[in-house]
Amino acid sequence: MKAEGRVFKYGDNVDTDVIIPARYLNTSSPDELAAHCMEDIDKDFINKVQKGDIIVADKNFGCGSSREHAPIAIKAAGVSCVIASTFARIFYRNSINIGLPILECEEAVKNIKTGDIVSVDFKEGKITNKTTGKVFYAQGYPEFMQKLIAGGGLVESIKKNTI
Repeated sequence: MKAEGRVFKYGDNVDTDVIIPARYLNTSSPDELAAHCMEDIDKDFINKVQKGDIIVADKNFGCGSSREHAPIAIKAAGVSCVIASTFARIFYRNSINIGLPILECEEAVKNIKTGDIVSVDFKEGKITNKTTGKVFYAQGYPEFMQKLIAGGGLVESIKKNTI
């Protein structure tokens, strides 16, 4: 499992209300959620993001409420991966459950900037900043986790009987 894309970088404590504002929680449509993803922190995000792009953030990404809407909005917007120094635990779990790959790697976060092109190998946990040539390592995903994410997350994998 691999990903590659252009980076959108954010700071500490990006909470679920910033990822998908509460005023849009009256829908569970991934496309509708994606249309408003990150709009309170980056009005042009949804107009600039392309399939495969990557979000990089500092500490405590996804803090706030436990809603699954936040990782769904990010994934539906086309983001292939989120890399952060740390994640709020419930966001971490919700991301895996819906099939959004995330990695914790403080060193990568410190050395990646907005607009950099980054590739990720989830098996090895290898993060390559193709813009600078620097390579970083996070905890790789074991095979069962790769299958779960590739299958669209926990619920989809159970429906498909792939785990």
